[in-house]
Amino acid sequence: MIQTLRYYLSEHPSIVGFQWTHSQSWGNTWVFLFISIAAYIILSVFLHLLLLLLFRHRRPLPLGPIPAIHSLSMALISFTIFAGILLSAAAEIRDTRWFWRRYKTTPFQWLLCFPLGTRPSGRVFFWSYIFYLSRFLHTFRTFFTIIRRRKLSFFKLFNHSILIFMSFLWLEFTQSFQVLAIILTTSIYSVVYGYRFWTAVGLPSKCFHFVNHCQIVLLGCNVVCHVGVLLLHFLRGGCNGIGAWVLNSVLNGAILFFFLNFYVKLHLQKRKIGAAVKEPETLDTVKDKDN
Repeated sequence: MIQTLRYYLSEHPSIVGFQWTHSQSWGNTWVFLFISIAAYIILSVFLHLLLLLLFRHRRPLPLGPIPAIHSLSMALISFTIFAGILLSAAAEIRDTRWFWRRYKTTPFQWLLCFPLGTRPSGRVFFWSYIFYLSRFLHTFRTFFTIIRRRKLSFFKLFNHSILIFMSFLWLEFTQSFQVLAIILTTSIYSVVYGYRFWTAVGLPSKCFHFVNHCQIVLLGCNVVCHVGVLLLHFLRGGCNGIGAWVLNSVLNGAILFFFLNFYVKLHLQKRKIGAAVKEPETLDTVKDKDN
């Protein structure tokens, strides 16, 4: 069974022979990228305004088991991508070890810094392509939030659009660090969507801010790895796709800024609620002392 899984996740001819080309890869043009992102933003805004107009004084529309099914599907897809790219990276390390020994490169350095001239073909780029396609499924959560809460968040629109854009850049410019980024992201997303499925089916949640904490861990790991890519780029004579990496770093910085801003506001709001709850108790205590 393990050999069968390894074959279908890293040794299948479609995986080994993958190439990021117009003839083999759907959705790999700049026109498709910008049209799809624009359509996502326009559809989200239109749905939000339509529901506010038609159902302003009504309760949120029920979605039934759809959010739970979506969370379970995304958890399984994320875990499959995680397992596939992990096995594919191990296979690439095994097959090209002789090349790395010649240029004194370690597997960890390869995960952070692709050699100059690397092309987007082979096992790991197949799973990078699947990860890129999965980002479109990830955007469905925006529509769920709009329908259930009548709420449209600029951060969600920005975050989901940037995730699609960055995933495209990884493949288009064979950007370094993408293998490690996908491993980190899919491992965290497997846990996050598993937790969302757990709560969506009515099971108790142990930690209210569990998802936010997972996202902080992921963003922190990305920051550390970006520093590693920068050091290797200057110490080892260059990393492939460094121009796309610079843009990726700027976009990641923007996401980190918006998320930290949201997290701080959430924390301050929680403290205000806690202070409001304690205030009546303090007044009652003063009255008892006066009597």
